Parts: sequence; structure tokens; C-alpha cells
Amino acid sequence: MASASLLKASPVVDKSEWVKGKTLRQPSVSVVRCHPVAPSRLDVRASSYADELVKTAKTIASPGRGILAMDESNATCGKRLASIGLENTEANRQAYRTLLVSAPGLGQYISGAILFEETLYQSTVDGKKMVDVLVEQNIVPGIKVDKGLVPLAGSNNESWCQGLDGLASRSAAYYQQGARFAKWRTVVSIPNGPSELAVKEAAWGLARYAAVSQDNGLVPIVEPEILLDGDHGIDRTFEVAKKVWAEVFFYLAQNNVLFEGILLKPSMVTPGAECKDRATPEQVASYTLSLLRQRIPPAVPGIMFLSGGQSEVEATLNLNAMNQAPNPWHVSFSYARALQNTCLKTWGGRPENVKEAQDTLLVRAKANSLAQLGKYTGEGESEEAKQGMFVKGYVY
Repeated sequence: MASASLLKASPVVDKSEWVKGKTLRQPSVSVVRCHPVAPSRLDVRASSYADELVKTAKTIASPGRGILAMDESNATCGKRLASIGLENTEANRQAYRTLLVSAPGLGQYISGAILFEETLYQSTVDGKKMVDVLVEQNIVPGIKVDKGLVPLAGSNNESWCQGLDGLASRSAAYYQQGARFAKWRTVVSIPNGPSELAVKEAAWGLARYAAVSQDNGLVPIVEPEILLDGDHGIDRTFEVAKKVWAEVFFYLAQNNVLFEGILLKPSMVTPGAECKDRATPEQVASYTLSLLRQRIPPAVPGIMFLSGGQSEVEATLNLNAMNQAPNPWHVSFSYARALQNTCLKTWGGRPENVKEAQDTLLVRAKANSLAQLGKYTGEGESEEAKQGMFVKGYVY
């Protein structure tokens, strides 16, 4: 009977007593106890940067604009430079990054630029801080904060993303240097499963990173990339993506991440790169938007798709198809190779080619700007821009 009395005395909390970001106080109840017990309470502390995070996310997710991903590590940047016959030196990296950030009028099409740590603290060849050049272009500086992929013990040859150790102090320093958003990339491999372990590890790591970033004033880009590797069809990609995003948003909520202050960087739903049945832009758009509607809360301001090895034109066509009807989110791009490939080859490391290379970058940026508005036609594209960039087992 005593236990029954206690059950009857349990408080029922009215919905009106819950206010987001405030303290939930349960009414006290008269229960005979040996010692008085204070009313239970649940504290949910909102980031002191909440308003700024929302403003930053909305600025990046502005009409007709997207993100230039230029956060290649020094090793990856070296691979890009090697493709045009240049050594991987800081001077060459600086020259190429200067070319990108100083392209005249880039801010008309680009709202944010993801930088590698070296670039965040680097100056242009003219001695101006890279961050200042971006801000002058009305482009929000961002920073890659993860420490790369390593083997995941106990999995099916899968990986996990490291970098949580020291993330809070690093994020605070990046904010002081001028960064206002962050990026953390982890991957899921369909040919390798994906295993339950790998999916949960990816989701949990992203959620912890997002919470730490917001606590230090950085809008987190949440990026679980589903790799193109494999010969699976588009339905298999859709099935895996649904599982991954369900886990991601479960753990984001568990970690009290402010949805209005994040950006997503998902893969488009496409067949595996080695699948014989290719998908049209309309099919990619249909599957991808269906996934978003089933998994992504409308509170999230921006969906900034990665290109993942698609050709420049293919990535733009698919984005354009997704913007043929209104979406509850800003559906846009966060491309690296799909913005830079032709630009890099046009430059070739020669100073006399800088303007032509910048013009090429602007052509691609404008094409994707039009695609974000649903107005891209694909007319006049070069053959180079149509070349696929998928590399099996590609390592960043």
C-alpha cells in the first residue's frame, strides 16, 4: 500500500511549466520521509552564444549562396598541387588560397568558406589576413576542427573521427581568430556494412562536437558523409542514410544541441559510384528530398550538400533539381572539388593565369548560386566541368 500511495503522490508536470532554456521545476508533494528532500529540477543550459549562432547560420544559409570548402589538410592540398606539377610548400599553398579568397565578387555567390587551421592564421601573398579578406567579401570564415579518420576497432574495417580532446580550447581560440562556424567530417561506408557500431560512433562524435562548438560560439556543420564507394543502388543508399540521420538527430537532441544554430552537410542520395544503373538529377532530387522530409527538422536553417566526387556539372544539376519547388530549409552547396577542380587546372601554378583561374571559380560559384535558386540550365559548360572526380577509396 505504501508504494501505491507514493505512485498516487507523484507530480504531473503541466506543459506550461516548461520553457525552453529555463529551469523545469516540479511542484513539491507531501510525502512522509525521514529527511526532507529538495524538489527535483532539470537544468538545460542554452549556449550564451545562442542568438549569435542563429544569426550566423541564417547568414550562411542566405538565398543564392553556399559554402566554398577549402579546408583541405596540408597533405591533401599537396595532392592537389602535385596534380599541376607544384611542390607542397607553404608558399604554394598560400598562393593558391590567396587566389581563392581574393576572387573579385566571390561573396555574391559564396556565404561561407571552410578553412584549414594553417589558412585561418595565414596571410595572403599581399600580407593581408585571409580572414580579413573573406570578411571584406561578406563571406563568413569557418574552420575544420576534426583531426581526421582512424580505424575503428571492432568494426568491419570502418573508421571513426578523432578530435574531441582539446576541442573546447581550440574552438575558443578559433573564435578569437575570427572563425564563426566549424566543420567535422566523419564517414559511413556502405560496402563495409555499415555496422551498428560505426553508425553510432559517427552520430555520437558529431553530437559531442556540435555541442562543444556551440558552447564556444561556432555554428557546427554536421557532416556524416555516406561514401560513394560501392556498386549498390540508390535504394540501398536511401535505406542507410535514413538510419544514419535518425541516429545523428537522436544524439544531437541528447546533447542539447540548438537545431536553429547548426548546418548540415549531407551526401546526396545517389547510387554507388560503380553501380550500372545511374540516376537522373530528378531521381536524385526525389530520393534526397524524401530523406530530408523524413529525418530533418524544419528548424535546421541550411542543408549544404557535399559533392563527394561528382563532376562539377553533375553536382550542380542535382542541386538545381532539388530547388525546383519550395523547401522548408535553405538547400544549397558546400563543395570543394566541385568548385575548385577546373579553377586549379586553369591556374597551373602560373601567376599570369591567376585572373583566368579566378574567373573560372566565379563561373562555377555562379552556376551553383543559380542552382540554389532553381535557375541553372547547364548551358555552355566545358568538357572539363563534366568530368567525374570519384576516386575509389579516396583519403582526405
